[in-house]
Amino acid sequence: MMSTVAAVLALWFWAVQLPSSEAWAQADRATIRLDPTAFTNLPRSVLLELQRRGCAVPQPFTDSNHQNVIRGSFHRSGQIDWAVLCSRARTSSILVFSNAGAGPTEELARRPDAEYLQTIGSNRIGFSRAISVASASDIRRHYQQHGGTKPPTLAHVGIDDAFVGKASVVWYWYRGKWLELTGAD
Repeated sequence: MMSTVAAVLALWFWAVQLPSSEAWAQADRATIRLDPTAFTNLPRSVLLELQRRGCAVPQPFTDSNHQNVIRGSFHRSGQIDWAVLCSRARTSSILVFSNAGAGPTEELARRPDAEYLQTIGSNRIGFSRAISVASASDIRRHYQQHGGTKPPTLAHVGIDDAFVGKASVVWYWYRGKWLELTGAD
């Protein structure tokens, strides 16, 4: 005879079964990926490069469209740079367009989109990768709360690369390379 605890655990396990592998594959295919032209504030040079590369901009389940395109001073204070989460063949990377697209373009954190899927309710699966601007105070706060690599002297903003609702890393340009710093936990 099954104990009451074992019966409750068996019932709970049955109730929270994860979706099938086909459901995960279908969710990956169903992720909303917007054409870059949907972002009317992009500089023309950035838009043309996104189109040349065949990029679409994946949208997290958390909100309406038009996420994962950000601007900020990612290389140095006072310079306007753009960062875009570019999805090609269901793999995304962060493209950083220096000096509003007039400078070089860098590619960071290339990962399959399927790695950023999570259950978001009863047998629902949603894409969960989002980028945002990480201010100097955000970066310092993350380090104080969670440790990790000590940030250098912060002279501009970084790029927060988040698995929504789970954790993030901050990409920070310093002395000619991208540092991977502690993000939110």
